[in-house]
Amino acid sequence: MTKFEIRGLRADVLIGAEDREEILKGVDLTIDSGETHAIMGPNGSGKSTLAYAIAGHPRYEVTDGEVLLDGENVLEMSVDERARAGMFLAMQYPVEVPGVSMSNFLRSSVTAVRGEAPKLRTFSKEMQNAMKGLSIDPAFASRGVNEGFSGGEKKRHEILQLELLRPKFAILDETDSGLDVDALKVVSEGINRVKAETNVGVLLITHYSRILNHVKADHVHVFAKGRVAESGGPELADALESEGYERFVKAGA
Repeated sequence: MTKFEIRGLRADVLIGAEDREEILKGVDLTIDSGETHAIMGPNGSGKSTLAYAIAGHPRYEVTDGEVLLDGENVLEMSVDERARAGMFLAMQYPVEVPGVSMSNFLRSSVTAVRGEAPKLRTFSKEMQNAMKGLSIDPAFASRGVNEGFSGGEKKRHEILQLELLRPKFAILDETDSGLDVDALKVVSEGINRVKAETNVGVLLITHYSRILNHVKADHVHVFAKGRVAESGGPELADALESEGYERFVKAGA
C-alpha cells in the first residue's frame, strides 16, 4: 500500500530574475494506492503549478509544507530521485527532443527507474505490446521523442511512458486536452490498464468531466485560488460541468 500526502503546500512561481508570485496557498491532499483523485478548476487556479511544484520544476519554489511518498519527503529529493522513488508526471505540454529516438528514450528511462537495463529483446516486445494497446504506429519508435507528433500522439506517448515505468503514483496534467473522442478513449483505456495492473495512485488534473466518463474518479476536488476549495465524489464533477466554477471564483476560495 502506497500513500501520497500533500501537507500545507505553498509555492511561488518565479517571474524573471527577481520577481515571484505565490500560487499555491496551503494545499492538503492524501491519495492511497489504487485511488484516482480528480482536480478540476478554472484557468489560473494553480492546478499545473501543483503538478510542477511536486515534480521539481525549477521555475516553482516550494516555500512551506511537505509532499510525502510513503513517509519520505520528496521535496528533499532531486528530480531524478523522485522518479526513481516512484513518482510520474504526464505533462500538459510534452516537449520535443530531436535526435533522441523514442525507443532509446524509453529504454533509458526504464533502466534509470528499475535500476538495471532490461534485455533488448524483452524490452522491445514489452514496448511494442504497449504501443499496440495505445494504437501507436510502430514506426514511431525510431522517431525523435515527440518530434512532429500531433497533440494526441504526444499524449499517447505520455501514457506509453506510464505503462512502461509503472510508478507508485502518477500526476496526469490535463492528459485529455486536445484529444478527439477516439483518442480520449484509447488514452483512458491505457490509464485504466495501468491502474488495474499496478494499483497506481492517480492525481488527474482536468477542466472537463468527459475523461471521468472513462476513468472513474474516487474523489473530485475543486481547485481555486491556489487551494482545494471543495471535495466530493464523482457527482461533484457533474455539478461542475453544469454549473461551472463561478461560485468558487466569486467566493475567493
